[in-house]
Amino acid sequence: MKIILICPFENEVSIKASFEILKLLLKEKISISVDKNLYKAFKKLDRNIEINIYGNLNSSADFLFCIGGDGSMLKAVSFLKQNQIPILGINIGRLGFLTGIQKEKLNNGIHSLKSKNYSLVNRDLLTLKINRKINLEFPYALNEITVSRKNTASLVSIETSIDKIKLSKYWADGLIIATPTGSTGYNLSSGGPIMLPETPSMLITPIAAHNLNVRPLVIPNDSIIELKVDGQGTGSDHFLSLDSKLISIPYKTKIIITKASFSVKTVQFQKNEFYNDLSEKLFWGLDKRN
Repeated sequence: MKIILICPFENEVSIKASFEILKLLLKEKISISVDKNLYKAFKKLDRNIEINIYGNLNSSADFLFCIGGDGSMLKAVSFLKQNQIPILGINIGRLGFLTGIQKEKLNNGIHSLKSKNYSLVNRDLLTLKINRKINLEFPYALNEITVSRKNTASLVSIETSIDKIKLSKYWADGLIIATPTGSTGYNLSSGGPIMLPETPSMLITPIAAHNLNVRPLVIPNDSIIELKVDGQGTGSDHFLSLDSKLISIPYKTKIIITKASFSVKTVQFQKNEFYNDLSEKLFWGLDKRN
């Protein structure tokens, strides 16, 4: 088995956890490749450790192991780009909705991978086009694309159309366009619905809408969403974010959001794992009456 190991947030805690995971993988006689920074960090901890430095990503790797939490998984998507290597997220963080296994259970996970006792979840991404030049190397989002106000306490108005049919003008702090994967992120915090990752849908969720009768909307994932933001306060720009990537763009910029032409594959070990996550990580059913 050939594995690429990444640790997007290379702090002391993450490096220590990554090194423990590395030793476990080497004990299982798995071929490991890492980037130059992680290679140097591991060599400082053990000069005799035997690992490879990968060059360009290619499909010869069986899996990409991403160490961290949900934020690390989002960075892993940008790292992989359109390469279809399945990702296993190893959670050393807190919630870990995107990660596939806790670090403490990785030994069992490795044996499941070797015996092919796992499944892959296809997760849609969003992409965008705008009518001006922007500095975005990877214009895709696994969780959500969000437009929001900048440097003002005033609302923004967001003209929204779906498949060239006018939907609404939202008066709000912003608007979230989320994937089903992102439904448990910012969308959930803003009152949007939870959806299974494989659901062929997009979610439109306003952030603190001024018109109280406006509610989140679920639409087919082949829809074309067009947004145009205008402001009532100071400044001439607003924020546009793709997961953790944040840029500033002028008001009245036309933003077109669609499903990306490729998806991301993540590893899961249990059937109906998402339902278990709802119980364990969101504490559904945790009630004295139960």
